[in-house]
Amino acid sequence: MKALYIVLVALTVASCRNQGSEANADDARQVSIDSMKMQIEKERIIDSVETALAKQEAAKEVQREVVVVNQPAATTTAASTTTTTTTEKKGWSSTAKGAVIGAGVGAATGAIISKKKGTGAIIGGLAGAGVGAGTGAIIDGKKK
Repeated sequence: MKALYIVLVALTVASCRNQGSEANADDARQVSIDSMKMQIEKERIIDSVETALAKQEAAKEVQREVVVVNQPAATTTAASTTTTTTTEKKGWSSTAKGAVIGAGVGAATGAIISKKKGTGAIIGGLAGAGVGAGTGAIIDGKKK
């Protein structure tokens, strides 16, 4: 009788172990699938950013203008000179953008927080412009 109980307990323990390992295997498979999905999503985002950057570079190329100027010669001959110049639009630097944004946010925050609205806006604007310009300079440095 003892032997029968021991065999029954051993079978029960063995069957419980098998069910637990199957659940762990399913969990491991799901974790693996989730990590693959995350990696695919990251690669998709990187690809879309690279495509956007390529489009932006193409747009910059289109924005460049070629100006041809014909100047009449000072002599009686009909000779003309041609000058070709390429102008490129330049945008704001990150330092300038940061200073302007920082000044606006600082002025608004200073006016809201301070009891003297005008003084708070001026001090907040100056502090925000300084912090924004510093942050923009760091960004400019990283771009180079």
